[in-house]
Amino acid sequence: MEEHMNDAVPPSQERSDGSVALRLTPAAAEMAKVAMQREGRPNAKLRVAVVGGGCSGFQYNLSFDDTVRPDDMVLEQDGVQVLVDSTSAPYLGGTVIDYVSGLHGAGFKFLNPNATRTCGCGSSFSA
Repeated sequence: MEEHMNDAVPPSQERSDGSVALRLTPAAAEMAKVAMQREGRPNAKLRVAVVGGGCSGFQYNLSFDDTVRPDDMVLEQDGVQVLVDSTSAPYLGGTVIDYVSGLHGAGFKFLNPNATRTCGCGSSFSA
């Protein structure tokens, strides 16, 4: 049975320009911690980025990083530090990242209010 977006997300955090930052649901934060433990990097940070490519023009990129760059926005939610670079931030404002599982597999799901079009794979969008 597929889990749905959890409405109990942490309060939104704002960037210095007043726009709303992205949020992790508790399920997404927990799965990020599990993945960090599995990778042997329990103190790593979760980097969320937007890169060119995919069938709709942009795609999401999640990775672990130990380095905070000068242009990074740093958020902390449910014990997970999240890094977003200044180039990706405008595309991710207001985005909620959830972790869902269902008959077709499990993974991180992005609910991005900036996306004007998404593709069936769920990891590509246009803005």
